[in-house]
Amino acid sequence: MATAAPTSGTLTARPGFLAGLRRSVAVATARNRRFWFSLSLIALLLAFSLLGPSIFDKSDPMKLVGGLYDKPSAKAWLGTDNFGRDIFTQLMFGTRTSLTIGTIAGAVAILIGVTIGLLAGYHGGRIEEGLMAFTNVVITIPSIVILILLSIAVSNRSIVTMGLIIGVTSWPWTARAVRAQASSLRTREHVDVARISGAGAVSLILREILPYMLSYIVMAFVLQLSSGVLQEAALAMLGLGPSNVVSLGIMLHWALLWESVRTGAWWAFVPPTVLLTLIAFSLLLLQSSADEIFNPRLRRR
Repeated sequence: MATAAPTSGTLTARPGFLAGLRRSVAVATARNRRFWFSLSLIALLLAFSLLGPSIFDKSDPMKLVGGLYDKPSAKAWLGTDNFGRDIFTQLMFGTRTSLTIGTIAGAVAILIGVTIGLLAGYHGGRIEEGLMAFTNVVITIPSIVILILLSIAVSNRSIVTMGLIIGVTSWPWTARAVRAQASSLRTREHVDVARISGAGAVSLILREILPYMLSYIVMAFVLQLSSGVLQEAALAMLGLGPSNVVSLGIMLHWALLWESVRTGAWWAFVPPTVLLTLIAFSLLLLQSSADEIFNPRLRRR
């Protein structure tokens, strides 16, 4: 949610308003336990995926260490998969891959959505009608269908390619929300003052409108990141995941394909499911707590 614009029409009111807003947000952040809990959980997940391989001396997730679905042991803490690879090692690298794809997808979706939303909301008129018509057309097409078609069309699905594919199908709702807020902000007094002072359209958008929407953009990125991770897992389970790497979705794909559920090899599908759940839970909790921080009406007394 965008922070409220200052009501005063003087240029000197704005710095004081923003300073007070920063102090209010800082105090709310320090007091929000859910925010720090979710941030700590995300930090642990990042440490597990980025530092884990070095800490546990695991460098190759494709290395064979046993047979088909060996049970957890001292050699393989979480057992082996259908190819005899260490599941614990795959979890570390798979979490890194899934988070990387989600981050790329979230960044692409935010970039497209914010750009289209700002242009439509600021200019209005035919530009707004045209951009929103295009956005509505994209919304009506099921994103999973586009994802499947694009994934099939691409022969080599790298991590970056997967992130781009997911990102270009996830921006419409962000664009609609940003457009609504930009339409409201363009009529505020501080924007009129800047316009009278001779500021151009680009300066007005970047300096007078965008800063008041940063809180919403941050929260939207967190949601897009979570959605990107889950969408990659859905595609991977259909056999359309990234090529030549391991991800949490690919781990589930092989577990289902080789009937780990039927054979009782729970260590093949439970750990990646738990990691996906923790990622989604921590990101959604972070977004919810950030909403409380930036929106005074939601703050707990």
